[in-house]
Order: sequence, then C-alpha cells, then structure tokens
Amino acid sequence: MKTVSLSITAILLLQALPSASAGDHRISPDLKGAQGSVKVLMQYRSAPGQAHTDRIAKRKGKVDRVFGLTQSLTADVLANDLGDLSEDPDVLYVSADRPLAANMTISGPAVGTLSAMLQGISGSGVTVAVIDSGVNEHQDLAGRIVYAESFIGTLGQSKKAVADDYGHGTIVAGIVAGTGAAAGILPTVRGIAPGVKIVSLKALDGKGQGTDSSVIAAINRAIELKNTYKIRVINLSLGRRIVESFRTDPLCRAVESAWKAGLVVVVAAGNEGRDNTLSNQGYGTIQSPANDPLVITVGAMRNMGTLTRSDDLIATYSSKGPSAIDQIVKPDLVAPGNLIVAAAPLTNSVLGRELPANFVAQNLYKFGGDSTIATDYFRLSGTSMASPMVSGAAALLLGREPGLTPDQIKARLMKTASKTYRLAVSGSDPVTGQTYTAIEDVFAMGAGYLDITAALKNTDIAPGPAFSPKAVYNAATKTVRIVGSASVIWGDSVIWGDSVIWGDSVIWGDSVIWGDSVIWGDGLKTVGGVSVIWGDHSAWSDPATAGFSGIWAGKAVKSNSVIWGDATVSAASTIAGRGEK
Repeated sequence: MKTVSLSITAILLLQALPSASAGDHRISPDLKGAQGSVKVLMQYRSAPGQAHTDRIAKRKGKVDRVFGLTQSLTADVLANDLGDLSEDPDVLYVSADRPLAANMTISGPAVGTLSAMLQGISGSGVTVAVIDSGVNEHQDLAGRIVYAESFIGTLGQSKKAVADDYGHGTIVAGIVAGTGAAAGILPTVRGIAPGVKIVSLKALDGKGQGTDSSVIAAINRAIELKNTYKIRVINLSLGRRIVESFRTDPLCRAVESAWKAGLVVVVAAGNEGRDNTLSNQGYGTIQSPANDPLVITVGAMRNMGTLTRSDDLIATYSSKGPSAIDQIVKPDLVAPGNLIVAAAPLTNSVLGRELPANFVAQNLYKFGGDSTIATDYFRLSGTSMASPMVSGAAALLLGREPGLTPDQIKARLMKTASKTYRLAVSGSDPVTGQTYTAIEDVFAMGAGYLDITAALKNTDIAPGPAFSPKAVYNAATKTVRIVGSASVIWGDSVIWGDSVIWGDSVIWGDSVIWGDSVIWGDGLKTVGGVSVIWGDHSAWSDPATAGFSGIWAGKAVKSNSVIWGDATVSAASTIAGRGEK
C-alpha cells in the first residue's frame, strides 16, 4: 500500500461557475458579518496569477495555495477586506472554508447481496475511494487498500499520518468491501462488494471533523488517481449544513467535478430527521453535498433484525428533503443504516474508546464463538452506514457492466428500488427512550429502498442525465409537485427522459403521491410539514429579501447550534451510533 500525507486547503473545481454579479453577491452568506481573520476559498474566471496573489498580500492576506488547473486558491484574509477582494472582476465567488463531519449481519442479505454472491459478482476490477477519517488495515480488507493519503495536519509520510484514529472510515470501508474473513465461514458480515479495492483519502481528523477544503482536496485527488487505480466510485459519509445554493457551494461544485469525470458519487443524507427546531419535523435537513442533483444521496433504513425486507422501516433520524434553498428532491433512495455490523475500528481509536459496547460478541458472527465481546466487528448506525451500501451496489453493477455511466448507475438503482411506503412509522432512542415519528414519503424515501437483486437483473440504459428533480410548491392549491423537466434546474434537457422506461411514473411509482400528480397535499400538512416548509412560516424565504435563503433563515443562521446542535459537529455515531429501536 502506498501512503502519502499532505496538508492541503484548496477549492478544487474542474468547471467554471455561472457568472456572478459584483459585490456581496459574490460572497457566501456565512461570511457576511464576519470579523477578524477568515479562511476563504476563492474561485476565479481563469487561473489566478501573480496579480491576484499580490492583491491579497497587499491587504495583509496570506495565500495558502494556488491551483491553476481549477482556477482557485485558498487564503487567510481580513473580513473587512472581503468586499474589496470580491469586487475584482476576475473573482467568481468567495466562500468560507467550512467545517464538516462524518455523518451488516442482517442488512447485506436484506438488500440482495446473496444474489450477487451466487452469481460470482463481487465488484472485482472496481476501486472505491473512501473519503473519510482514514481506513486501517483489517483482516476483512487485507491487501486491498491500494493507496492512502491524508489531507489533515502535517504529520509527514507515515502510516500514522493516514491511520484511522477516529474509526469511522474503517467501518465505512468494511461495509463497502469487507470479505468477512475475520468471521470464518459465515457470510453475514461480508461487505456489499467484497471484491473491490479501496483508496483511502483521509479528510476527517481524529474527532471525525474536517473542512470543505480537506474534502475537496481529497475529491480532487480521487479524480487525479481515477485511471491509475481504476476508481469508479467515491463514498462520502460526511456533510455539513447547507449555506447556499448547490450552484455556488464549493463542496457541491467539487462533487460535480468528480461526477463529470465519470465517477459515481454517493453521499450520506445526514442524521437530522428528528430536528424540529423550526417546527419543520425534520424536513429540509439534507446536508451538503448531499443536496447536489448529480450525486446519489442516501437515507437510512432500519432492518428490524430480520432477513426479510417487508418489515424494514425508515430510521427517524434520517435527514429528509427537500434541500434547503434549491428544494431538490432528496434523498434519492434509502438503504440499511441502523445497527450495521462491519469491520471494527482499532480499540484505541476514538470510537473504540468512546463506544466500547459497540464491539460485538463472537457468537453473533462466528460458529463456535462465545458471548465474550470481541474486537473484530463493530456496530454503528446512521446514514453514514447507509451510503456505503449504495457505493457497494454501484461497484457490483460496474464490475459486471464497466461501461455504465454515473447517470445510468443512479437511474437504475432508483428505478429498481422497492417502492413500499407507510404513512407513518415510529422509532425510539434507546438511551433517552424518546419516541419519534416519520412518514415514508418522497422526501424521506426518495425513489425507494435499495434492491441489489432487482438492480442486477435490470439491463435498461437511461437515455439521458439523472439529475435529482425539483419540488415546486403551489401556494394557491397548497400542493407540491415534482418538476419533470430540468429546465428549472439546469436548462432545457429532460431529467429522466420522455421514454416510458424512464418516465417519472417508473422512477417514483404509479400512485398519486409519487407520480406526476401531487406528491404532497394540504391534507398532509400536519404530519408532513407542508405548511412549515412552504407555508406561512416562510421557511423557504427569498434570498433577496431574507439575506439567507433556505430553511435556516433569520435567527437560525446566527448560531450553528440552533439548528444542528453540538452533536452534529462530529461523526454520525454521536447522533445515531447507538441506533434506533
């Protein structure tokens, strides 16, 4: 395994942003009102040169690094100088370098991994880039971590630099690619695609936290290494709150770069589905970059401890759409994410120390094992665990059909997802005992529940792009519809195409809730949140009038803890690691 450590703070984009107007419109909302020195990501119309760096230096700013290829740089500047710097006609957009965090015994068989195993489909020939807290060597991953690099700190070129000292990334990699070797002959703890190789790109530190720039740097490296290591999929079990439209969000622009480079990008939806801070009942809590229409956004299901799919329920902590500001219909689909057992982190990792009870006993995964807690496997919950399920599924499809594009993978997984929904389900926190309710609607379930068996049987090829659609609210009728044309989002092209195979009725189902007709009506406003998201509360306020568009308008944006609380500044385990009953 090749290991490299590198500290990088940069925005890495492969395409130009739309033209921006001068002044404040070029500055991200979370920078307005800032004081003192701030770290920023500056995007330019062309490669920044000496004149641009001199202008920053003239105002006592410090440029960290210039990236000519991506026409961007990172710098520490005084907040008072942001207005002047953004007036440079060469500047497209200035944003903060924001902090973000990391968001199998039953679950694998429940989504159809047995059918893949019987067909000999393991994802062989495919590499998945896990952008997380690092990936440690584990018996289930032996010999298949082909490259590792750190974008955190300045520890030098060493195994310590790329080690998973938090523990989250190792579990994620185990869900994607674990062989179950430590369990002996039982296949129940196998990952989804045990034949794939892993490229570990460490963008989160020992607390499970990172920044936009650390993640973007890792995404850029995945693009650069795509051909060298045959990377086809990127897994991002991390995120942060949405601050601006996906069109200008640097994290979203980076994942779009990967998507356009031919990489399937799978992102965890977030674990804020219980958040009722603004009386929004968890709606509008999708994180960035899960809000981007190009990526596959994944919510979490509870497998209920059985092999059958029919009794599985949505996890109430799974973040729900539509996305703030742009109202993109998210998640795209859901997968098992509750109480998932996978390759364990090291016992001296942060998760190993803080959640020792999450290590599982040998008799849960090994013949002849006893009830003594072992250190081979670890149980964790959250959408962070659901997204690698889908990354593994994408790898299985690519292992069988290497020519599939990211859009074709996304469309096929969404089309074949099972579409059985319940009006309301409940779940309880095992620690507090508090019960929560969620509705299995389009903004909780997306196109449905991952079904690998059905996806492998399907041979349809989507004829066009697979952008996630937009939800549009009609104030007169108090109803919400899915927009069937991408003209609202991207231009004149069609989202799913006009053919019968890929029309909305197939992707979303035939019922009035999921088809071209109304997906939300006034009758559901009490339990579904229509009146909160689009009603009198003006949660989706106009950025021109509110100063900060999206559900985090007004008071909420002034304090991160108002919306997200301290728990969401760390990995998914701190919110949902204990699981849900």
